[in-house]
Amino acid sequence: MSLLRTPPRHRNFQERNLQVRPVRRLDPQLELLAYWMDTVFYIPGLGVRFGFDAIIGLIPGLGDIITSLISLYILAAALRYGVPRATMMRMAFNIAVDTIVGAVPLFGDAFDVYWKANVMNVALLRRHVLATPEEQRTARRKDTLLVAGLILGLLAILAVIGALFYWLATSIAARLY
Repeated sequence: MSLLRTPPRHRNFQERNLQVRPVRRLDPQLELLAYWMDTVFYIPGLGVRFGFDAIIGLIPGLGDIITSLISLYILAAALRYGVPRATMMRMAFNIAVDTIVGAVPLFGDAFDVYWKANVMNVALLRRHVLATPEEQRTARRKDTLLVAGLILGLLAILAVIGALFYWLATSIAARLY
């Protein structure tokens, strides 16, 4: 009897459902960036965590643009990791909400403390990187449904605004003529 390893009986591992997946890890720099931007500081007693996103956002006009550019680095990393488009749209939505609402004076600054776009985006990225192919398909379906719901909601809002504008224009025209 030979002590040499015998070759496997089934050379096609997919046939036996034994797929060998490469071990993938999320870059620790991304998690560190999200930590510093969203949760590095702690207010004792209140239990509130915030990061440099809320502090830099205090700079009028320029602060939210700077933090959005930093957040786009995580989105670019998602592209490198091959994240599906629906998940990237969800990540872009998180950044857009952070930028748009954060630009509102006073309310936006308070909102930046609670809306942690970078932490949410790194969690979405981690979910994709560490998931099995079946979990990735399930997550992709959920993200696609969420993005479709957001698009339908935006279209509904645009339709209401259009109807209000039409009503306002016809009301003004009727009074003028």
